[in-house]
Amino acid sequence: MHKVWIEVALNGAWNRKLQPLLPDTVEAIVAEGIACARAGASIIHTHAFEDGRHTFDWQVYARIIEGIRAEVDVPVYPSYPAIPATGMTPAERFAHVEALAERGLLDFAVVDPGSVNFTMTTATATTRPAFTYLNPEEHVRHALAFAARKGFHPAFAIYEPGFTRAGAALARASGVKPPIYRFMFSDKFAFNFPPRPYALAAHLALLEEEAGPAPWMIAGLAVDVRPLIGEAVARGGHVRVGLEDAPMGTAMGNLAWVEDAVRLVRAAGGEPATVAEMRAALAGCIVAA
Repeated sequence: MHKVWIEVALNGAWNRKLQPLLPDTVEAIVAEGIACARAGASIIHTHAFEDGRHTFDWQVYARIIEGIRAEVDVPVYPSYPAIPATGMTPAERFAHVEALAERGLLDFAVVDPGSVNFTMTTATATTRPAFTYLNPEEHVRHALAFAARKGFHPAFAIYEPGFTRAGAALARASGVKPPIYRFMFSDKFAFNFPPRPYALAAHLALLEEEAGPAPWMIAGLAVDVRPLIGEAVARGGHVRVGLEDAPMGTAMGNLAWVEDAVRLVRAAGGEPATVAEMRAALAGCIVAA
């Protein structure tokens, strides 16, 4: 039986106007992380908030991670600034990640191996120009070198198929452990593909060619990936859900998304992996292809 990793992305950089149910305090993030882990999530991704304010303060992240891990032994990994501020060096951009790793609080090193425009599928001539998510190669190389030093597996978000090619090449160059490739589908944004079986097949063909049998999962932004879960399970992949990824204004909270993912994984003939099973499987991935 295929053991499926279920990752929950608790909030993202959204606000309550876009996602009314998102947790945006340390206490709420901790409580939802614990509940989701107990319901079947084996990986937790979160942005840090304190009293409704988004922050990259490592100490706030530490309170969140330690709060969740005090109740459930589950990997929790952070985000990093989406747009490097003018003059921000790679070391400054990832300083909070390195501070958390130095304190033994991380299992993964997150970095996305490319830049992308968040153009809407409904864009018109009068629409405000989309924001660009910037990941200069200098920043990617810095994060991968850090991951290699720490023995971490990078967590890649694949917003475009070219991210797989670039990410695999840079992973080989850095000597890092095999990355986890998260295919970022969307209906609302025009990056990548919509969540369709043909799109997953294309991603997997490219991944096999570029990185061999690397771990991967379906994910996205402003999208419901549930119709693709059966296909992902059948092809040996994993699943990410949660309020960072869900359609805007969803009436389902993080726990409901995880519980539904568990149900659909089992309906497809898989079984949600425990944290121990996820870690053991990841440990079996030794070098980048």
